[in-house]
Amino acid sequence: MSDTAKRRVAILISGRGSNMTALIEAAKAQDFPAEIVLVVSNKADAGGLEIAAQHGIATVVIESRPFGKDREAFERALQDKLTASGIDLVCLAGFLRLLTPWFVRQWEGRMLNIHPALLPAYRGLHTHERALADGVKIHGATVHFVVPEMDAGPIVMQGAVAVRADDTAETLAARVLAVEHQIYPDALRLVASGGIRIENGVCRTRATGSADDRLISPAVI
Repeated sequence: MSDTAKRRVAILISGRGSNMTALIEAAKAQDFPAEIVLVVSNKADAGGLEIAAQHGIATVVIESRPFGKDREAFERALQDKLTASGIDLVCLAGFLRLLTPWFVRQWEGRMLNIHPALLPAYRGLHTHERALADGVKIHGATVHFVVPEMDAGPIVMQGAVAVRADDTAETLAARVLAVEHQIYPDALRLVASGGIRIENGVCRTRATGSADDRLISPAVI
């Protein structure tokens, strides 16, 4: 795939952007069907801005605080920047803003988010603590399209880890984060290459599962 055919991607962040970095690194591959051309933060002190700049990616800050409770006014400023930059796809990577239905509609089927749980389980915050409290044996992360309802969009890709008996929220989060860094670039590759279609709110793809698609936890030895 030539560079000119690659989908132009903007990443929205509010913090350090570890998933942003994973996307940037993956997009360096010659055969990757997307290029990261813009990183936008709603916080001027977001650590990911410097990282993006070090990779030669354009960055912009659109502070959300001056807009107060007028979320749509903030999003219109954001939309103007995305449009001016010729963006095809948007990836949320720790973007700590609830998006209005107006903005979500502008990017229907073109905006991805990653969530640290196996959706539809554990929507919202504190996913690892809740998973441990429930005693689940398998936990993970989900890449999904963004819809107006939080954490409810069509699921593109998921990755799972076994929950260990001695896990804390911190140790579990660290292993899930490693999975996030793997599946977010893979999901973006799939979407940018046209390998996903949405039918009745469900993602369909010709991509196959892992060679050994069983994950059983705990393992009995």
